[in-house]
Amino acid sequence: MEQLINLKEQLLRERPVPWDDFPDIDLYMDQLINYMPRQQIASTNEDRLTPAMVNNYIKAGLLDRANGKRYSREHLAELTIICLLKQIVSVKDAALLFSKFPDKEVRSIYEDYIDDLDKALTSVANQLDSDLDASELPGLIMRLAVESYAHKLACLRLIDILRDSEEKKKNAKKAPSKGDIK
Repeated sequence: MEQLINLKEQLLRERPVPWDDFPDIDLYMDQLINYMPRQQIASTNEDRLTPAMVNNYIKAGLLDRANGKRYSREHLAELTIICLLKQIVSVKDAALLFSKFPDKEVRSIYEDYIDDLDKALTSVANQLDSDLDASELPGLIMRLAVESYAHKLACLRLIDILRDSEEKKKNAKKAPSKGDIK
């Protein structure tokens, strides 16, 4: 099945650019918007990043403000990750996740992301048997959908655990200790 072969090849081939291949110069918003589709695998017009989305990510504290209306490779890396995360979690949850990497450089986070994405895409591609008959597609689709659901469930539950942990820390700081009572 040629379409299946093409999908498998796409999943094995397409990747966001490595850190060192980001543009050497900072980009203005229109350049950023035009650049980002190449960072997204099999993106559609519905998935396209817009200036309003970028501004919302900044307002939500998920993305730093531009440096004099120009966006750096750090912004490109963060937006690449955000565009994937927003498919699974809310912007608020993505911001919580990003806040858990305060001392880690964006480059390191991005490189880990690229490694994880490569492994995941390769794993899925390897499940696509080019000898698959059209009658077997529904079973494959169901299996991939169920696996996606299970991963999303785990991801969302882990974010809940992370959020609960944050709330406990905040409450512990607010609660007076025995020595504080007058």
